[in-house]
This record gives sequence, structure tokens and C-alpha cells, in this order.
Amino acid sequence: MTAIAESTTRTWTLVGTVNQRAGSSPDAVAMRAKRLGIWQDVTWAEYADQVSLVGHALLSLGIDPGDRVAIHSENRPEWLFADLGTNSVRGITVGLYPTNPAPEVAYLLADSGARVLIAEDQEQVDKALLIEAECPALEHIVYLESRGVANIEHPKLIGWEEFIAQGRAHRDAHPRALDEIAAAADPEDVVTLVYTSGTTGPPKGAMLSNANVEFASSVIVDGGGLYDPPPNPSDVILSYLPLCHVAERAVTTWTNAVSGAVVHFAESIDTVTVNIREVQPTLFFAVPRIWEKLKAAVEVRMAAASRIKKVNYALWMRVGQGIATSMLANGGRHTVWSRIRYGIGYVFLYRALRERLGLRRVRAAASAAAPISPEVLFFFFTMGVPINELYGMTENSAVATSNRRGRIKLGTVGEPHPGVEITLAEDTGEILTRHPGTFVGYWHQPEATAESIDREGWLHTGDVGVWVDGTHLKIVDRIKDIIITAGGKNISPSELENALKASPFIREAIVIGDQRPYLTALIGIEEDTVGQWARAKRIPYTTYRDLSEREEVLKLVQGIIAKVNEGTARVENIRKFRMLTKALDHEDGELTATQKIKRSALTQTFAPLIDDMYSGADGLPGGDQSDVIVVSRGEA
Repeated sequence: MTAIAESTTRTWTLVGTVNQRAGSSPDAVAMRAKRLGIWQDVTWAEYADQVSLVGHALLSLGIDPGDRVAIHSENRPEWLFADLGTNSVRGITVGLYPTNPAPEVAYLLADSGARVLIAEDQEQVDKALLIEAECPALEHIVYLESRGVANIEHPKLIGWEEFIAQGRAHRDAHPRALDEIAAAADPEDVVTLVYTSGTTGPPKGAMLSNANVEFASSVIVDGGGLYDPPPNPSDVILSYLPLCHVAERAVTTWTNAVSGAVVHFAESIDTVTVNIREVQPTLFFAVPRIWEKLKAAVEVRMAAASRIKKVNYALWMRVGQGIATSMLANGGRHTVWSRIRYGIGYVFLYRALRERLGLRRVRAAASAAAPISPEVLFFFFTMGVPINELYGMTENSAVATSNRRGRIKLGTVGEPHPGVEITLAEDTGEILTRHPGTFVGYWHQPEATAESIDREGWLHTGDVGVWVDGTHLKIVDRIKDIIITAGGKNISPSELENALKASPFIREAIVIGDQRPYLTALIGIEEDTVGQWARAKRIPYTTYRDLSEREEVLKLVQGIIAKVNEGTARVENIRKFRMLTKALDHEDGELTATQKIKRSALTQTFAPLIDDMYSGADGLPGGDQSDVIVVSRGEA
């Protein structure tokens, strides 16, 4: 890590770290964001100044230590200014997902007792005004974008410019106020509430302290826990996943402050593919869904390419498979022979392919937040982009394990970080972690906290794991998601689901079978790739539903499932499937804000489809084409 000035406070804080960088490298670029189509620089001095102004503005509004300030916005510099500005007055940041509908906004604001809401634009302000009566603690709504909001007459509304002006006036009148507050900072101060995804019930606010963030930052940055080798000020990061999620906070806010790596903010989640090509980051973190989409984009594009390009792609990807196999046998590092082959392939394919994806300059990549198919990881290895699969969760500050360069084992989430203890419960195989990053507890939920952290300080993750070669951890599944068939066989649905989603044509796969005689699946197509496939086949369609119900699409999906079945034991074969006739949606309660499936909600919503798949207990072929039966190896 680059040397920075000595801290001015007795307690480590992110605010102090940013201030130190502003003192040692005031003119160096901290972050970039697009304004009117042009990337605009924000220096460390400007970053620290904005944090200070936000802190003073909050003091002018009467915010005290321990008060909550909510942020409801896409990723942008103001998110970080508001986050650290809140911490500068020893307040607690509460992040909201931009996609949270009004009822969820009401719950999060009311549960946290937020006194101030930083809302991005008219869409988010409208949600807040709709539910403000349900949030008695909410006193002020600060909006970032004035379009559509500036003319609304409401006593709680404050524009960002006015808010910052109040901060400047307060700083002029009380120049030492933040220093005095910083002097009283404590390692156990709660700095943020990170709400869980709510897959099994209402979201819970996980409290993370200064001490938690300090430990996590030291592991993630100095210890190379997220990127190996560790990041430095010459690195470039693209910020695009919601900042209220602990993983993106670690990638954007913590890594930026502690390592000095320059953050570029994507214009929106919809422009990520464009922005990544523009930025060409050196460090890239993505959840499995993003890696799957990148892989699908390549495969679909090549399917429509010219014959010469197809031949060139097939040749060098086949060579790349040999390179990847050699590297994985060497822990993820090149051998002399694999490096020579890659150098030749770089000229003919890999450079152009990586350039197109925005991964040309990537020196370290990571995947976390959900299980990912080894097939997807292997695909990126073939083009020279080794992905470090790692493991962590909100409640342990995103710190548990990672694969290290030279010791990568595909299909595992790696080894425990230094300073991290991991054990598996003898009776269930549940993963237990213990380290200084273990969260303080759930906001106003002592019973849930006691269920999560036992008396010996072990965090019960709810994930089932196994050791591979005694050193690397493999995630089996969530305990609550393990399927126990009517025959008593334990099956991990996520492994089957990931194998299906490795196909560019499948977006969602939900395997059903708990206490049932055989496995079935609900399948959702990837509309873009299946649509392009259908157009190439001259198959007419109008809507998502129409496309998903086409006989040709059913046969396409049937073939994908049959191929997956070939690699599994008979008891793990998917016998029947039904097509989802709509894309799953957060607002419909089918997905969490992080795009995780709410299984209980889905089984209720699509109960008729599920019951129909079990209407014949033997699962043998029969019925019309809409009742597709998948049987592997010719077995019935």
C-alpha cells in the first residue's frame, strides 16, 4: 500500500484515511464520473472537501452521533461523499437499492429510523414522499438531481447545492467541529447498516463498525483478499453494482480509500457493457450473473459471425482450453509453454476478445456473492482472465476465503484469509467463521443476533461447505435450500442450477424436489440470446411469453437439460420442466434487490406449474409437447 500521512485521530476510520490521502496526494485523481458525456476527475483534495461539507451540512441539520442517514441512489461520487460525510459526524449510513419499490423504502427507513434521506432524483423522491407518513423519524430529504423536483413545494425537501451551501456556512462558523467529533471516534462505532437481501423474511440491518471495516480493508487490500496481487494507486476500478451491498462497498469505497485505486462510476447499470469497454479496468469484480452474461454475449456474437471468424475463434478457444488446463494444474499460473501459446493466441484472438469485453487490461478479477459454475470460470481462463472466486457475507464484512494466485482450485472459494478462523459444524457441515470483521449484530434484533453469533464468537453463516484437499473450501449450498427427496437423498440445487445457467440461453433455473419423488425445474430464458437465436432460425415471435412457449425453444431447453443430466447421477436428473412465461422481477417480489431468487415466493406464485409437473408420480414420458419430459441416457 502507498505510504500516506499519519492519522489525525486515535481511531482508524475511512474518513481519516481519505483525509490522509488528501494531505499526501491532494492533486491525484481519486475517482471519475461522466458529466455531459465526458469523464470528469475528482481529486483526493476535492473528495475530502466534499466529505467535510456533507458532515458540516448534517451538523447544521442537527444530526448527532449514532443518527442514521439513508442514501437512495445509483453509484456516483455523491454516494461516497454522503457515506463518509455521515461517518465524519459519527453517524450511521443506511444504503437503499435504487430498485427498492416504495413499500420496501418505507420498511427500511422506518426500521432504521433514518432522519435524513439522500435521494438521487424525482423517481426516488416520489417514493419517499409517497411513504413519508410511515417514517416518523424522517425529517429531511436531500435530492441530488433537481429535474422534476425543484418546483415541488415540501418542507422536507432540500436541493444538494443548498445542502452543500449550508455545510460551507457551518464550516465557516465552526471550523473545528468535525475534528472534535473525530477525536471521540471509537473502534466500536457503528458506521453502516447493511440490510440483508430478505430471501426468507423481512431484511435485517447488519451493523458494521469501524473495527469491522478496518479489519476487512486490511485483508481485502493489504492482504490481497479481493485482488491478488493487492491493488495500488495505478489501478482502475469500475463501480456499477449497488453500493448498499457490502461487496460493492468493499470494492469501491474501502479499496479506493485504502489503496488509492481510481474508481470510475458507470453511468448506470444498463450502460455497464459500454462503460467497461471505455474504462478498461485493471481490477474487475462481478457477481456470477455478470460473468454469465459476458460469456453469453461472446457465444451469441460468434454464432452470428462470419465463417472465417468462427473458425479462428474455435481454433484459439480450443488452444485456450489447453492453456487453461495447464494453468489450473499449476495453481493458476502460466508455465513457459502455456505462456508461449497464449502469446501467439493473444495476437490472433485473445486481445481483440478481451478488448471487446472491456477486460484487456484486467490483471485481477474476482467473483463472489453467489455460487458460479466452474464452466464459466474455465471459459475466462481460456482467454487469459483468471477469476478469483471468493467467499464472504455481510455479517463477516465480506471476509472469509479466497483463491490465491498460484494456489487456485477451480470449484472452490479458496483458503481462509490470514486472521480468519473457519470450521464446519460436525452435524450439519455449516460453515462457521470467526475474526475481527464479525458484525456487531442485527439492528434492534438481539434474538436474531444471538442465533447468528454463538457464545464462542462463531458466526453461523447458514451455508454448507466441505474441505477440498484439506485446504480449500467448497460451498455446497444454503442449508435452507438443500433438497431432501422423498427417497431421502440430499441434493444441492445450486450446482444443478449453475450448470443450467452456464448456457447462454438460460437466465433463471429453479430446481424443485424437496420431499418429492424426482427433480423438476422452472426455466426462464435469456430473452436477448434466445431472441437472436430465434431470428437466425427464422422463428417468428412477439413477446417474451410467445418466445418461451415456442416448440423450438422448448426443444432447445430440453437439449440443455439433457446435457446437464448426462453429468449427474440418476437421482439428480431433472425429469420435467416448465417455462416461466415472464422475466422474474424485484418489484413482483420474485427476486431480491441483489437478483437472488426468493424460493418461497416463487413456489407460491408458480404453484400450479409445479403441481402440474408432479401430477404423474412416475415422471414418465407422456402428454403434449408443453409437458416436456427430460430423461438422460435413454432411461425412462
